[in-house]
Amino acid sequence: MGLIVYYSSATGNTEHFVSQLGQRLFKIDKRKPSAFVGEPYVLVVPTYADGEGRGAVPKAVIHFLNEAENRKLIRGVIGSGNRNFGRYYSLASKIIAEKCGVPCLYRFELRGTDEDVICVKKGLERFWKQLG
Repeated sequence: MGLIVYYSSATGNTEHFVSQLGQRLFKIDKRKPSAFVGEPYVLVVPTYADGEGRGAVPKAVIHFLNEAENRKLIRGVIGSGNRNFGRYYSLASKIIAEKCGVPCLYRFELRGTDEDVICVKKGLERFWKQLG
């Protein structure tokens, strides 16, 4: 299995979700966002946007992906968000997928459901096998 790189805020929603996946995890630290992971990974990212969609991608994630070594190793992105934000729901994952040229593999709301966890586990297993 591959590596899951994630960012989680003080609410801990994203961290709670990824902790259930049974995968190796690397947390982007907002104090040291430019750490290198050194291997292919799937990024799990929440969305933080204002009412206009600005600021959707957390600054620490931007800094992390601005490192060329990290950017070239991303293989996919999974997004979280709150459906109350309508078209801005999980916007960060869409932006990152487009800018990095990788697929947006899944989106879940807030902490995710048991069904989300099962879907992501199965999906990641297939995804990593396809990548070889």
